Amino acid sequence: MSRGHLRILSAIGIGCYALAAIVGFFLLADHYGLGVLVPLWVAHGVLLAVLLTKLCADGTGLSAALLVVGASLVAVYIADLARDDLTLERRGERITATVVRDWPDPDQGRQADTYDYALARRDGTRLPGPALRAGSHSFAVGQTVTVLADPEGVLRPRMPGDADATGDVLGVGALALIALGVVAATARRGAVVARRREERARVQEQEHTLREALRTASADDHGVIEVHPAHYPDVSHRRAAGIAGQLGLQPADEPGSWRFRR
Repeated sequence: MSRGHLRILSAIGIGCYALAAIVGFFLLADHYGLGVLVPLWVAHGVLLAVLLTKLCADGTGLSAALLVVGASLVAVYIADLARDDLTLERRGERITATVVRDWPDPDQGRQADTYDYALARRDGTRLPGPALRAGSHSFAVGQTVTVLADPEGVLRPRMPGDADATGDVLGVGALALIALGVVAATARRGAVVARRREERARVQEQEHTLREALRTASADDHGVIEVHPAHYPDVSHRRAAGIAGQLGLQPADEPGSWRFRR
């Protein structure tokens, strides 16, 4: 297998790993706190840095890893925010309820612009679970509203139009594509760097061979040494003349000739 094919397979593998990490951290975020997730994110970043450094063949692997981890982290954050909306869309029930009480959001203090609204069914029973949350003065006590409520009473009820997670899903998809794009760009850069290194190595080898040929070749009766440029396709005549000059040789004929005189 050529190095180019191996590089492509490595990029595909790293891309699949990045996508799997997004899904994995999204699932873990629902069950574990920061004490577990932060070390896992750090380990994930270190592993990506190692893999991408090998893939890009230069010092940009760390920057690429930070971009992939950053895009993945934001994707997981947005997906976690959309989790409740997706669940509510799947199992929620449309219920017509009455606002029985309102109060400022306790998390925002007295200057809150967001209020919680306690809701009750038509028979007077309170809706289970958290209260409806909306802007201040969005609803009045006694007002009838239609909400999408969680029958299990775990999720906060939402207005039917507010439980759409399409935008969040598209955002997560865009961030995943960004992560894959960074991996692809890193692989491309690695291919360019590797090709340049191979070219430099090939030129250096040809220059070394030319130097040895000029140093050890026997001159003709006129004291001229001739070398064939076809043997050194990556060495320019100017560079060949420079190497000859280092060995005390001078151009023997017209400009461009690969004949040198001792």
